[in-house]
Amino acid sequence: MNDKPGKTPLYDIHVSNNANMVVFGGYAMPLWYASAKKEHLAVLTGTGLFDTSHMSTLIIEGQDAFDIIQLCFTRDISRCMGGHNRPIYDGRSVYGAFLNIKGWVIDDAIIFRLKEKCYMAVINSGMGSIIAEHLKNNIGSRDVKITDLTDKVGKIDIQGMDSAMILKKILADHETVFNGMKYFSFKGHFDTAYASIENIRLKDGTPLLLSRTGYTGEFGFEIFINPDHLVKLWKLIMSAGKQYGLIPCGLAARDSLRAGAMLPLSHQDIGSWPFINHPWNFALPFNSDRTGFTKKFIGDEAFLNIKNPEFTYPFAGFDLRKVSVSDPAVVLDSHGSIIGDVLTCVTDMGIGRQKNRIYSISSPKKPDDFNAKGLCCGFIKVLKPLKYGEIVNLKDKRREIKVEVVSDIRPDRTARVGSAAL
Repeated sequence: MNDKPGKTPLYDIHVSNNANMVVFGGYAMPLWYASAKKEHLAVLTGTGLFDTSHMSTLIIEGQDAFDIIQLCFTRDISRCMGGHNRPIYDGRSVYGAFLNIKGWVIDDAIIFRLKEKCYMAVINSGMGSIIAEHLKNNIGSRDVKITDLTDKVGKIDIQGMDSAMILKKILADHETVFNGMKYFSFKGHFDTAYASIENIRLKDGTPLLLSRTGYTGEFGFEIFINPDHLVKLWKLIMSAGKQYGLIPCGLAARDSLRAGAMLPLSHQDIGSWPFINHPWNFALPFNSDRTGFTKKFIGDEAFLNIKNPEFTYPFAGFDLRKVSVSDPAVVLDSHGSIIGDVLTCVTDMGIGRQKNRIYSISSPKKPDDFNAKGLCCGFIKVLKPLKYGEIVNLKDKRREIKVEVVSDIRPDRTARVGSAAL
C-alpha cells in the first residue's frame, strides 16, 4: 500500500512559493502561503486563486443517467431550477448530497448537466471511487456508465470580485464568455466531446469548463482543465492578476471563508448522522408542506422515522477567540448542561460586530468607523432545537466562549451578484 500523499500538478509551484504544505484528503496541499488572514481578506476585497485539483470528478452518462441521479442524490433534478421548479438543463449545476439508507452523508457534491443523458459530479478529495462504487451498486438494470476521472482533471478556483476582469485577459472570445452566466451555471468542457454549451478556450485554443461556483461564498469561478495544461493556466492567471493584487490562497483561507459563507465541510459539518434539521435543507426535495418529499431517494425513509433528532446551527462569536474542535469542544446551554458538539470553529477575519450587528469588510452600508476585527464562527450540532439569537457557550480544554446562534454569518456575500457585474 502506498501511503505517500498525492501531488497535484501544481505541487512544485506551491513548494517553490514557500507554501506551508499539509496532507488533506490524501494530497499534499498548501495550507497557506504568507498569511491565511491576508488570503482570506484578498477574496473579500480583491481576488484569490486556489488549487483544488485534489477534488474528484465523475462522469455519469447513459439512457438512465437521470434516474440513477434521482435515486442516489438528494436534489430533485426534475424540479430544481428557479421559482418555477424547472428540471435541470444543459449548462446548469446544483448542490446536494449522496446518502446511505440511514440518511447519513457519504459525501456532498455538485451535479453538472453537460447534455441530455450526461452529467458530471464533482465530489471531495478521495471520494471518487467511493461514490462511483455507490452509484454502481444501485444501478440495477439501468443503462448507465460511470467514469471516474480522479487525477485526470486539473482544477483551479478564482474567487473574488476581480475574477472576471482577470479571466477576460486570458480567454478567447472574452467579449461573450460571460454573457448569461448566472450563479451555478457553466460553459464549455475540458473535453470538447462533452461540451454542448458554448465552448470556452484560452487564447491558445486550450478548452476548459468555466463554472460560476466556488466554496467561498464570494463571486468567482471554478475552472476545470486537462491537467497537462494546469501549470500553464495557473501562471497565466497569476500574471493577468498582478494589476489586481491577485494572490494564491491555501486551505486555511478556504476553510474560514466557507464557514463564514454558511457552507458545510463534508465529514465534519455533515457526516455520519441524518442529513436533516440543518441550514442546508434546500438540498433536500421537501414537498410544499414539508411532510414528505417530491421523489424517492436513498435515505428518504430514514428521515421520516427519526426518533431522537439532532439539529445543526450556524453560530457567530463576539470576538476572535475560538475553541478547538479536536479537543473535542462541547456546547453548553444557559444552565451549563452539555447539549451537543462543536463541528467547526474558525475565525472569519472579514467580519465584525458594531452595535450588535454583524458587518463584512465588503458590506456596502457598513458604518464609516467599522473595523473588521474578525469573529469566530462555525457550526454546532445539538440535541434540542434552538432559536436564532439564542446564546450558548462553547467549551474546550483551554477556554469557554459565548456565541450566538445566527441565521447567517458573513453578510453581503457576492457569489450571487448579477451578470451585469461581469
